[in-house]
Amino acid sequence: MSVINDNERLITLAIHTYEYATALKSLLESEGIEVELNNVNLSHPVISAGIRVRIKEHDLPQALRIVENHEIFPPLVSDDEHEETIVVPTDFSQHSFNAAKVAFRIASIHKTGIVLLHSYIDPARSSQIQLSDVYSYDIAEEEASEQIARDAKEEMSKFIHKIKQGIKSGEIPAAKFTSVVTEGVPEEVIIEYAKQNKPFLLVMGTREAEKKERDLIGSVTAEVLDSCRTTIITIPSNSFSPNISQCDQITFLCNLDQGDILALDTLTRILHDSTATVSLVHLPSKKDGKMNVSHAMDVLVDYCSKNYRNLKFEAVKNIDPSKLANSLNSSDTRLLVMANKKKNIFARLFNPTIAHRLLFKADIPMMVIPI
Repeated sequence: MSVINDNERLITLAIHTYEYATALKSLLESEGIEVELNNVNLSHPVISAGIRVRIKEHDLPQALRIVENHEIFPPLVSDDEHEETIVVPTDFSQHSFNAAKVAFRIASIHKTGIVLLHSYIDPARSSQIQLSDVYSYDIAEEEASEQIARDAKEEMSKFIHKIKQGIKSGEIPAAKFTSVVTEGVPEEVIIEYAKQNKPFLLVMGTREAEKKERDLIGSVTAEVLDSCRTTIITIPSNSFSPNISQCDQITFLCNLDQGDILALDTLTRILHDSTATVSLVHLPSKKDGKMNVSHAMDVLVDYCSKNYRNLKFEAVKNIDPSKLANSLNSSDTRLLVMANKKKNIFARLFNPTIAHRLLFKADIPMMVIPI
C-alpha cells in the first residue's frame, strides 16, 4: 500500500474494493492530490475487507469536487447525441475564459454539456492554389501545417487544464464538457458548427468597446451575430460577471410585435430562476406608423407581468436611439436582450442589425435571440 510521508493529519475519503480504490487513487493523483491506501482489516490484512482511501485533510474539499464530478476528469463526450449543449468558441484568451465561466454556470443550472470550440487558420492551406499542369507537394509546408495543428491542440489542453482547476477550486460550477479543435476561418467554423449541431446556446467573449471599434472590420463575434440562428450571449472582458443567470437588471429591446414574445420565452427559459427587473425599451422605427406606442408598451408590460411572474416588468419610453449605447453603459443594466431577425447578406452589409451596432458600442453582456 502507498504511504504519504508527510506528517499532516490524514482522513478517510472512502472505503472501496481494491479495484475501485486503485482507480480512485489514480484519478485523484492525476489531479495532484496525494493518496494513501490502507487495508480496513488490520488484524488480518491478508484477508481484505476493503481498502481505505486516505488523503490529507486540507485536500478534502478539492477531492470531493473531483469525486462528485468524476466524469469531468478527464472530459467526456456525452453518449446522447441529442443532449443540449452550450458552445463556447475560444481563442484561449482571458475573455474566452470569462465566457466559459458564464457558460458553465448556465450549464450547471440546465444540466447541459459544454463544447469548447477552437478553429485555427493554416496559411499554407488557406492560400489560393494555383492551377497548373503539375501540383507541387512541399514537405516543409506540410510539416508546418502539422505543427500549427499540434500547437492548437496543445493550447486547448492548457485551456482545459485551466477549466478543470477552476472546477476543483469551486470557481467554476461543474458540468460535462468536451473540446473540438478544427481548421477553418473562426466565424465560418462557429456558424457551421451551430448549424449542424443546433446547440442550446453560444457564449462568446469579446473585448471592451474601445478595442472592438478599432477592430471594426474583422470582428468574429459581429459576423456570428449577423449570420447564426442560435441564441448568443456575448461577454465583454471589462464587464464580466459569472452570475449572469441571476442578474438583477435586464434591458429588453422590443419591436412591439410577435417576435418580442418569442424572444421573452427564450429569455425566461435560459434564465428560468431569475427574479430580475426587465426594462422594456422600444426604439422608434418606420413600421410604427400610426401605432399608439405608449398604449402598446402598456399592453406588453401587462402581458409579461401575467405570464412571466417571477420577473418584474416596466416600460421605458422616449429613448433617443442615437444615445442608446451611452445610456446603457451608464445605467444599472446587467444584461441587454434583443430579438434578431434574419437579414440577407446585402441588408447586413448596408444596414447592420442593432445587435451588430451595439456590440461595438455597449460594454455590457448581450443576449441576442434569433426569431
